[in-house]
Amino acid sequence: MSTDRYSSPLSERYASKEMQYIFSQDKKFCTWRKLWIALAETEKELGLDITDEQIAELKAHAEDINYDVARAKEKEVRHDVMAHVHAYGAQCPKAKGIIHLGATSCYVGDNTDIILMTEALRLVKKKLVNVIYELSKFANQYKELPTLGFTHFQPAQPTTVGKRATLWLQEFLIDLEDLDYVLSGMKMLGSKGTTGTQASFLELFEGDNEKIDKIDTMIANKMGFEACFPVSGQTYTRKTDTRVANVLAGIAASAHKFSNDIRLLQHLKEIEEPFEKSQIGSSAMAYKRNPMRSERIASLSRYVMIDALNPAITSATQWFERTLDDSANKRLSIPEGFLAIDGILDLCLNVVDGLVVYDKVITKRLMSELPFMATENIMMDAVKKGGDRQELHERIRQLSMEAGRNVKEKGLDNNLLELIAADPSFNLTLEELQATMDPKNYVGRAPYQTEVFLRDVVQPVLDENKELLGMTAEINV
Repeated sequence: MSTDRYSSPLSERYASKEMQYIFSQDKKFCTWRKLWIALAETEKELGLDITDEQIAELKAHAEDINYDVARAKEKEVRHDVMAHVHAYGAQCPKAKGIIHLGATSCYVGDNTDIILMTEALRLVKKKLVNVIYELSKFANQYKELPTLGFTHFQPAQPTTVGKRATLWLQEFLIDLEDLDYVLSGMKMLGSKGTTGTQASFLELFEGDNEKIDKIDTMIANKMGFEACFPVSGQTYTRKTDTRVANVLAGIAASAHKFSNDIRLLQHLKEIEEPFEKSQIGSSAMAYKRNPMRSERIASLSRYVMIDALNPAITSATQWFERTLDDSANKRLSIPEGFLAIDGILDLCLNVVDGLVVYDKVITKRLMSELPFMATENIMMDAVKKGGDRQELHERIRQLSMEAGRNVKEKGLDNNLLELIAADPSFNLTLEELQATMDPKNYVGRAPYQTEVFLRDVVQPVLDENKELLGMTAEINV
């Protein structure tokens, strides 16, 4: 690693080697050469004078790229594609004359971008599916553990730890649906020429439209795609980049929400992210266990959500058949969006896999608030014993306010049950009241909802993607 120049934290700290390779120079230029081979093969199959020997020579040098020759030529001609055409031709003298035949720069540039984004989306899908799997295990394990619910981060009706996890799960499942939809619509540019009219092929194939109609599909099939965009200018529509970036931003938003909840729960000491034996939480406060992984998820997620604006603005500002103000932006926004979401999903997988649940803390906090939640049930029991519902409602309101003051102003425990037991209008003993304090009586259908959701919604998705399961994530720092 060079220490005397800027190095992207996405590469050094966050993204996996697998995702980094997809957007590496080597992957890019090897893909260019595979596209030149696919073009030559297609043109040969459609009747142009290209030999098997020329194709074999191209294939023999598909991956041993002579970067020194390409760099030297680019300094001279200031054109990266033509520099690599020259470098490839230097290695393939017999095929030199047919490399890039009839194509424009976007043939290799744009088609490669589509290929790399598609491969990167598949890696994102793999990691997302594994996050869903780990979260589903967590939800199932804790589907019956009652916990205090929160609205506005204020105590509310109890739920269960597992039911809360289904809320995170559902958002990631929506992201997976969106990702699958975008993946299913990924199309190559094909080879359409400088303004999308395929004029060069009209010349090459002497006006034979039947042959020209086959070029794009044949190239797409050779590169593992079903189709190309039916029409284009010089480039594929930049709307594609917008759709891809929006999917990444959606995943980032879900991850951010998940990480925020974990950070809040860690503050409450109810649930903690993994904390390694020798990990330091603070340079000044040795006792601290900061939720650094969840904080990093939130931090990177904000980057990805904002990054989605780049392709949207680029798409909106393209002029006619093409302008070049997309190029520098695409080189940054698309790869870095993928590198960041890759790091986010690795962090999510690591956090979910190692979540620590402190059930005693969870129960203690719930029990401190449960008497307030139980007042409706208590009132109904008192009515059964002859009490007046309206009078009892007012007495419970008054006693709840008194118990609240004892907690907030005097620092005492919640004594609402004792206050109710001492009030003769309720006709209930403290023992009878305490017997109603089983938290499971107040979580509604949360355990059942969790079970049904995991069985009917999550499991079919996991079954459909079972070949993607089984990965773990390594966190660099």
